[in-house]
Amino acid sequence: MNVLIKSATIIDPKSDFNNKTQDILVEKGIITKMASRISNPKNYKQIKLDNLHISQGWFDSSVSFGEPGYEERETLENGLKTAARSGFTAVALNANTNPIISTSTDVSFLISKAEQHAVDLLPIGALTRDGKGEALAELYDMKNAGAVAFGDYKSSIVNPNLMKIALQYASGFDALVCSFPQDDAIAGNGVMNEDAVSTKLGLKGIPGLAEELQIARDLFILEYTGGKLHIPTISTAGSVKLIRDAKAKNLDVSCSVAIHNLVFSDDDLNTFNTHFKVSPPLRTQHDIEALLNGLKDGTIDMVTSDHNPLDIELKKIEFDFAAFGTIGLESAFGALNSFLPIKSVIKYLTRGKDRFGLSETPINPGHVLNCTLFNPDSKSTFTKNDILSKSKNAIFEGHKLKGEVYGIIHNNKLIH
Repeated sequence: MNVLIKSATIIDPKSDFNNKTQDILVEKGIITKMASRISNPKNYKQIKLDNLHISQGWFDSSVSFGEPGYEERETLENGLKTAARSGFTAVALNANTNPIISTSTDVSFLISKAEQHAVDLLPIGALTRDGKGEALAELYDMKNAGAVAFGDYKSSIVNPNLMKIALQYASGFDALVCSFPQDDAIAGNGVMNEDAVSTKLGLKGIPGLAEELQIARDLFILEYTGGKLHIPTISTAGSVKLIRDAKAKNLDVSCSVAIHNLVFSDDDLNTFNTHFKVSPPLRTQHDIEALLNGLKDGTIDMVTSDHNPLDIELKKIEFDFAAFGTIGLESAFGALNSFLPIKSVIKYLTRGKDRFGLSETPINPGHVLNCTLFNPDSKSTFTKNDILSKSKNAIFEGHKLKGEVYGIIHNNKLIH
């Protein structure tokens, strides 16, 4: 791919041209020249867009698609197109397919289906066989096949000894273990945060204690075993403190937060809109402030859309019986950019790469170009017309967003 990018403002602290507006000449996918003005004698395709900004390509550490098994929710092909149009050049795919990703064959299938695409698909293998929480899956074989981490999606490991063995075993080949932070015995049949709002609405609650107990247990085990632990989608102030203290002890732990848990609180459930039924649940404004502080001080390593397409039959029913989950790839950038400075937005959308084995690609001459193209200043309201996923369960529908994604350049391909 040969292309000339005109007048792009670069947001990349690793670039020699950070905060500068440059023309960028790309030949065969490699940046060959950057300057304030570059002519186009070879008549390459030219990209000239309103208020164009570029950064290193974004990464999402928690994405679900559906295929294989739930193609009615989302296919790999359309899911990857959605990720590309949403600005992501790499996504980690959760093990909530059917069959669940728990063998090297499952991992190889996903990687082969995503070959030749502009977006890198990084499978997360199930930590336990078929995600049942009873015995470890084929972790070593899956890693050799291309799995980047191991975890049972939205399902906690009840048996602490199994978690101990998983961390010890995985550390032998430098694998990342993911543990969903919820004690199911405490959470019970809860459908939202346990607090005054749940009492007012007459809905069963999930206390923050359910999350914090599980995290505390896993951190104690990690301190004993060593290894690498990732805790996806934390949601409470107590969780932030636990992980901050663990990092102060130099434990090898990372965590993420879902973007919707930074924007919405349990007060937003007053209309019983099932788009707002997510796991972990929306918490209080106090928790939101603690999560934002955790992002700023580095306790929380990355943000995620926690994109989970669900068909209408799973959402358009009574709140108690609706499935947990929302799509979020399409709204991720605009939501974050609506309340954070653009440099912080880009930092939080890119700094999880190293944890999942992705190398950084600075926007400098001589480097392969892996970038996201966007306008940080435009404003819009997110509607159904903006949804690219097959499923339409969007928590941000009707919400005001800031910024527009133009597309990506990655794997020698331009998507815009």
